Amino acid sequence: MSTRLLFSLAALCFSCATLAAPGSFDARTDVREFIDDMVGRHGFVADELEFLFSRARSRQAILRAITPRETPQARSWKTYRARFVNETRINGGTAFWSRHRKVLARASQEHGVPAEIIVAIIGVETLYGRQTGNFRVVDSLATLAFDYPPRAAFFRSELEQYLLLARDEKFDVFSVKGSYAGAIGIPQFMPGSIRRYGVDYDGSASIDLRRSAADAIGSVANYLRAHGWRRDEAVWAPARVAGESHRALLDAGIRPSIRLADLGRYQIETPATLPPDTQIALIALESPNAETEYRLGFENFYVLTRYNRSSLYASAVADLAAALRVAHGGRRR
Repeated sequence: MSTRLLFSLAALCFSCATLAAPGSFDARTDVREFIDDMVGRHGFVADELEFLFSRARSRQAILRAITPRETPQARSWKTYRARFVNETRINGGTAFWSRHRKVLARASQEHGVPAEIIVAIIGVETLYGRQTGNFRVVDSLATLAFDYPPRAAFFRSELEQYLLLARDEKFDVFSVKGSYAGAIGIPQFMPGSIRRYGVDYDGSASIDLRRSAADAIGSVANYLRAHGWRRDEAVWAPARVAGESHRALLDAGIRPSIRLADLGRYQIETPATLPPDTQIALIALESPNAETEYRLGFENFYVLTRYNRSSLYASAVADLAAALRVAHGGRRR
């Protein structure tokens, strides 16, 4: 396999010796070290990487988007849920399901993930491929790799994975747009996730999460299965709490670690009828000036948080999936 990167013909018209433009990376010592590492470990061509970093740009908009607010807003489950469980996403999801019913059925059968869960994730992430991001991925990853110290190591790894992906899949590194964090395509996979969990589901001999709904569907299902999705098991169940002893479960986090049979000692009740050894986590969904909603998260709930590490996200995906299943006629797959 060639070790050379791919650039557009227009890009190749410029000289690799182009002077650094404002916001470029090519004159920096840390970038030089990254280039040397990529050459040494992966066999990239130094001149090509130097050219790439002369054209990549550090973007303040990316840094603004990822930097936490000085005064964080109070989290609101009701507000968050309304963004994703609404008529637009339900109608769009049923149309997406109908268009891709065969590939969804295949993915569900092969990976054990219900079609409505796959559709809901794609709906929450990009409104079924309509909102995939407007930042050049190379700019996003370079900005965060070299100008965002809190997570520089993670984003340098993702920049490495992106360059390897471009070489593997033979696409122009400057042509791909995504989120401010560098997530790509219909399911918003980071480059490392594309290389680990992306699948060619349409038989095209390439993995294209930007244009192929089939590849996106198969990749989401594969990702969830690889992270422990349990076929035919529930995601969550409602819970009622009393007193204060339940707070010990909230402190334990969102990974299921308590047996259903032991809920009584924490003054928690649920109408769910499941084996007493079922492992659960207690989830508190808070909204300002409203009563907190409590749920029991099972293993599949935890798996959803591996896609986006937020209990609000997992809850919204689960609720949108339930609404889609009803709108699609109540069929599981």
